[in-house]
Parts: sequence; C-alpha cells; structure tokens
Amino acid sequence: MSIVRQRIKRILPRPLWMAGREIWLGGKHLAAWPLATLHPWRRVSLERLGALKDSHNGERAFILGNGPSLKHTDVSKLRGEQTFGMNRVFLAFEEWGFATSYLVSVNDLVNEQSAEEIGRLKMPKFLSWRARHFIEPDEHTSYLFSTYERPTFARDVRGRVWEGATVTYVALQLAYHMGFETVVLIGVDHSFKAQGTPNTTVVSQGADVDHFDARYFGKGLRWQLPDLEVSEQAYQMAKQAFESDGRRVLDATIGGQLDVFDKVAYEDLF
Repeated sequence: MSIVRQRIKRILPRPLWMAGREIWLGGKHLAAWPLATLHPWRRVSLERLGALKDSHNGERAFILGNGPSLKHTDVSKLRGEQTFGMNRVFLAFEEWGFATSYLVSVNDLVNEQSAEEIGRLKMPKFLSWRARHFIEPDEHTSYLFSTYERPTFARDVRGRVWEGATVTYVALQLAYHMGFETVVLIGVDHSFKAQGTPNTTVVSQGADVDHFDARYFGKGLRWQLPDLEVSEQAYQMAKQAFESDGRRVLDATIGGQLDVFDKVAYEDLF
C-alpha cells in the first residue's frame, strides 16, 4: 500500500474507507475484465483450463514450495507423481533430473525477471494474465485472471483467481479445479529471515537464504517481502474449500511453521 493510501486510511472512518475501497476495486476489476475475458490469448487459455476441469478426480498431487527445507527433502520420491512447481523452481530441475508436472507463476517481478527461462519450459504453465507483457504464449501456456483484491477461493479457475499473497494459494486453487482429492505441501516453510513491511519490493544484496537455492533471489534481483498474515487467511480458505468437498490438504514440509493444515511425515507418504 502506498504512503498516500496509508495516510488516507488512517484519516477516514473505517466504514467510509471500506466503501471507497470496494468502489475502487469494482472499477479496477471492471476495467480489466474485457481483455481478461475476450482477448484471443485468454480465450485459448479458457479452453485449456476447461479441459483440465476435474481431469484428476481422486488423484494425489504435491505442491512444492521453494523454502530452504526443500534442500532436505528427498524429492526423488516424486518421480511419477503429479507435481506443481512454482516461480523459479526450474533452478532445481537439472539437479533433480526431472521437472515438475506443472509450473505456476503469478508474481510480476518473477515473470519479468525470469521471462526467458519460463518461456523455455515445456510443461503446462499457469501464468497471471499480467505476465503477457513479459512472456508470450506457447502451446503450454494458460493465463489466469489472477488479482490481489477481494479474497475468495476459486473452485473454477476460469474466472477470477485471488492470489492470496502467495503463489502456493494459486496452486491450491488449480489443484482443486483439476479434481485432486489429496494435495500435499512440501517446502512451504512459512518463515523468512528477511524482515520488513509486507509486500514491499526490495533488491537482494547477496545470496538468498530464504529459498532452496542461493540464486533464487540472488544479488540484484527484485522481490517482494512476504505477507504471512494474508497468506494464512488464504490457506484457511483453501482448507475449508477442500474439506467441504471431502478432500484434504496435508503439510509434509520438514520443519515448516505453517499450522493451518494437518501435518504428515513426508516419508510416510510412500
């Protein structure tokens, strides 16, 4: 949030601020809707997303967070499993000897700075509609109409998808859309050594200690400080959505600090 908006929020009574915010968000959504619905690239994406709806009913999937714990997780066990990788997970593909089944990337800074690498990936890729400014579509690309505003859980990702301050939440909505019955999180440490105001854009001054690879947000790369509070709100919504449909999300992150989902030992899953 900008400094000006923070000042206005402090001055205005909360009901007035919330009413004004809803009007502003509604206008913003309305302005984005035509392109995000009618543009040829999105029309193709909608067809691809439609074909994926409930395509993995009853199956299991793993969502790979990019926390340091991923270095201590035997990822080789995931060969042959359905896997969602996120953002710059491709840095590990050579070491692992395989790529994830899917890639999800909705952060503008990631897509801008990793456009060349993401563009070369050959697995199905789910990118924010905003990513079209950096990454042109290929036969593997589906653009999501993902937004920062108005918390919701999308059971059908052909509509608007709330980002929930973490790409992991977008991956959870995709997994639900595809019909996965059990979704397992790994590498979702939910803790960061970097400190500062949530969502603030910073420039890395050295090796990255908050992700599985020191190059992830290495020196000179821009990234946004995490908003763990909003992320937890999003995870609670995902938990409710899955459980209300008789499905479940499990957390097998080694040493993870997230307390929303039921914990399970990674080794016991195989």
